[in-house]
Amino acid sequence: MLSDRHTSRRLLLVAAGMSLLGVAGCQGSQGADGGSATPGAEAAGAASDGPAAAPASAAPSVPSAPSASSVPQSAAPSPVSSAPASSAPGPAASGSPVAAPRPVAAAESKPVYELDAERRVVALTIDDGPDPRHTPTVLALLEQYRIRATFFLIGENAAVHPDLVREIAARGHHIANHTWTHPDLRNLSDARIRDELERTSDLLNKATGKPPTWFRAPGGDWSTASLKIAADLGMRNMAWSVDPRDWARPGTAVITDRILKDVRPGAIVLNHDGGGDRSQTVAALKKYLPVLIDSGYYFTAPPG
Repeated sequence: MLSDRHTSRRLLLVAAGMSLLGVAGCQGSQGADGGSATPGAEAAGAASDGPAAAPASAAPSVPSAPSASSVPQSAAPSPVSSAPASSAPGPAASGSPVAAPRPVAAAESKPVYELDAERRVVALTIDDGPDPRHTPTVLALLEQYRIRATFFLIGENAAVHPDLVREIAARGHHIANHTWTHPDLRNLSDARIRDELERTSDLLNKATGKPPTWFRAPGGDWSTASLKIAADLGMRNMAWSVDPRDWARPGTAVITDRILKDVRPGAIVLNHDGGGDRSQTVAALKKYLPVLIDSGYYFTAPPG
């Protein structure tokens, strides 16, 4: 009888131990499914994606004069070459998660006015689209000359023409943020600035599956708040060094002459495909692009 009691007690202890092991095993396996992974596992997963940039801790001052940028370019671009369409981010599938932006360090939030002046490169930037009248023609020209450009899109235009947004991305061009309504950011509250930038970034992210990593203030009118908010949203700020003032429609010859006169190695050229009649800009592109190519310039887009 005593032996039977000892045997029963031993069986109960074994059963309890197996139950505890089963619970521990379930808890340890939840990390792979997004449950309660241990801090060490989360750290290891983050390390595999590379270190994220530190968030902006202080509002940077707005520079009063253009200065050279430290934008890295690890390899010389091929002559007049753009990224093939297959390398461009495709549109996000319906209902699929979009990529999360990484904050930009405060030191990198100041506007970039030019690229590496030691190399014969030009960055072509196109503002205020997409526009159904002029954007397709600009895209055809860039494809003809195998040039990759950066398109700074206005959110409300992108919302009306999402197919054009996807077409720009599919052709390998860089898509960037130019606010939702093109306001003067210096006159807006911090909350309004954030809304202008965040709405546009969210829309472009959903359309292409990739958050924009560059921002341009309308008119180049940055504010201390807009610089910080853009950095918080994972965007660096891009200005320009060559402005033909094509938005004022001074004439095709004037636009062409201003660009060819002012362009230099590392230049960032400002043009527009939206915001009005841009037929003069399109005509100027047809004239000055082959001249720059024949002069030995390479076209590039800043790293995303």
